[in-house]
Amino acid sequence: QVQLVEAGGGLVEAGDSLRLSCAASGRTFSRYNMGWFRQTPGKEREFVAAISWIARTYYSDSVKGRFTISRVNAKNTMYLQMNSLKPADTAVYYCAARRSLVLLTQAADYEYWGQGIQVTVSS
Repeated sequence: QVQLVEAGGGLVEAGDSLRLSCAASGRTFSRYNMGWFRQTPGKEREFVAAISWIARTYYSDSVKGRFTISRVNAKNTMYLQMNSLKPADTAVYYCAARRSLVLLTQAADYEYWGQGIQVTVSS
């Protein structure tokens, strides 16, 4: 069982930056594929970024060039650095994990989820 806890959300203005973190329990964090997703009311959960166990990364087109996903295995923690934030980035952000050797980008592929954290970007 893996427990995930997000932190770092909040209210910012357009153009500002935020860094989300996702702390994971468990001793095999380094073998997990990790991902960030976001969701707004009435919409499906949307893929944002993913990082494999060997630190390969993949981003959605909507955040490419603005967001950076990273991980520190020694701290069992994943990060999402979000720069040049836009009002369209407003959502609840979720971190997700699954033990996998393959980079995962679909929500249905993930096994463990955090509780979610609100990010609000004002115009």
